[in-house]
Amino acid sequence: MKAVVGPNTDVTVKPRVALGLRENWQQFTLLAVVNAFVGAMVGLERSVLPIIARSEFHIASTTAVLSFIAVFGLSKALTNLASGWLADRHARRSALLAGWLIALPVPLLVLWARSWWWIVAANALLGINQGLAWSMTVIMKIDLVGPKRRGFAMGLNEFAGYLAVGCTGFLSGVAASYFGLRLGTALPGLVIAVTGLLLAWFVRDTGHHVRLEAAKHAGGSGKKVGLTTILARSLWRDAGMFSISQAGLVNNLNDGLAWGVFPLLFTTAGLTLAEVSLLAAIYPATWGVFQLITGPLSDRLGRRPLIVNGMLLQAAALISMAMVQGFVAWALSLVALGVGTALVYPTLIAAVGDVAHPSWRGAAVGVYRLWRDLGYVVGAVLAGILTDAIGASAAIIVIGVLTGVSGLAFGLRFDEMRQERVALRVAA
Repeated sequence: MKAVVGPNTDVTVKPRVALGLRENWQQFTLLAVVNAFVGAMVGLERSVLPIIARSEFHIASTTAVLSFIAVFGLSKALTNLASGWLADRHARRSALLAGWLIALPVPLLVLWARSWWWIVAANALLGINQGLAWSMTVIMKIDLVGPKRRGFAMGLNEFAGYLAVGCTGFLSGVAASYFGLRLGTALPGLVIAVTGLLLAWFVRDTGHHVRLEAAKHAGGSGKKVGLTTILARSLWRDAGMFSISQAGLVNNLNDGLAWGVFPLLFTTAGLTLAEVSLLAAIYPATWGVFQLITGPLSDRLGRRPLIVNGMLLQAAALISMAMVQGFVAWALSLVALGVGTALVYPTLIAAVGDVAHPSWRGAAVGVYRLWRDLGYVVGAVLAGILTDAIGASAAIIVIGVLTGVSGLAFGLRFDEMRQERVALRVAA
């Protein structure tokens, strides 16, 4: 800290700011813990909500059952876009706190729901919570570590979040078997929401780190790039943003399928609630743990090979899920699906950080996360329609093929070195 003492003994304190994981390990660790609670909020629903739809509200249509995922994805996607805009206006901490305040009613709505549409409304709020809180932990970690260890930072962030998704997915199933489907979800949900809000209060904003990196950036302070410009570039014109965005959308399309259809597939096969909960936890837990390896690996090997191979592994795992039967066979396929997702997930976010200047990084992350989480909407609608029309196994195979095509398209269009040059030229 540096102090300047004037004649009236006024003291002006300038914060000491440095980029790097070691230099900011306390705030980084706090943000990782906060993100674990963000993941835990959504993990509570991974195994029980589709079963609640069928057993308590007697909804027969898979498309209608998956409406809660579509609404969750849409609200989260739009909030991601807004959160990126807020982040570039240095409102990171405020948006994080707002996200946790919005989470507080979610478990109560699940507990007191008089119709399925109360659950859908709760998931709209949950989507806003995830869009604000998870986006801010991502952006603030990128701010803190600087450019050198961005993949490692994202691996740690997504490890914390998705390991919590897997653990609470299992725990909510266990709690539901003792306390009932809704009470077993609502009680831990309240504890998670209140604790997450309290922890977020101690997070410090990272605006000073953004300004420091922008000043050091090869492109200087960078010209402002508007949100509509970034959106337009992500649609096709910018090969990097387009490739990243379409891969992210397909990746979450898979997650929407796993969230909504897999529990129904397992219960139809006669598995118990405890077995369904354990299977529902294997995929996100594997995904979370392996990101500790894949995040830093992408810093060494580059983003492109991990993303392409991860998408192809996801495709193979999904097709395997449709072709095998039984707890052990499904568990092995889910492990493969989790490893494939771990190769892709933190690497895509780090790639956005690579191609975006610090001055418009928040908006770029928001645009990417808009497209990525629209994958929940596409996945819920597509999986629901296909399952109702041709059955769950055939629907899983179709989506597996789409995933493979997405990975090949990414490999053909994304050029890492070219994207870094484009980012510098735009920032100049």
